[in-house]
Amino acid sequence: MVVTGRVEMSADPSAEALRQLRLRYALGAATADAYFEEGFSVVVQDVVLGPMVHDYVAMIESRPLCVVTLAPRADVVAAREASRVKTAYRPGFDSVAALDESLRRGVLRIGLWLDTSEQTPDQTVDEVVARAWEEARVT
Repeated sequence: MVVTGRVEMSADPSAEALRQLRLRYALGAATADAYFEEGFSVVVQDVVLGPMVHDYVAMIESRPLCVVTLAPRADVVAAREASRVKTAYRPGFDSVAALDESLRRGVLRIGLWLDTSEQTPDQTVDEVVARAWEEARVT
């Protein structure tokens, strides 16, 4: 990760913020491919907003590939965030609602989208396992 010289993402990111984000995605994709090539089942977790999800999916060469978006309601995310010790949502977005808007705005949905608002983590895992191979697979 970038420490010195890091530029935070925002609803209106700078060219440098986008360059750093694309680097993060490229490194994540390369790492996923390396593990896959060595015979591992791989799960990559990241926040990918807007049309960049298609770029990220294209960077991952290994197949089969499933894409799952966990998309609980913004009010649920805000409540979950308030109960966490660490801050997952950094400056750059005015609120969880603004980040949620960025997630949903203008996205051609790819893979499986799940509203996990009323689910426990175990229930979410169970639903992903039950549905991913049929509904989340991308080519």
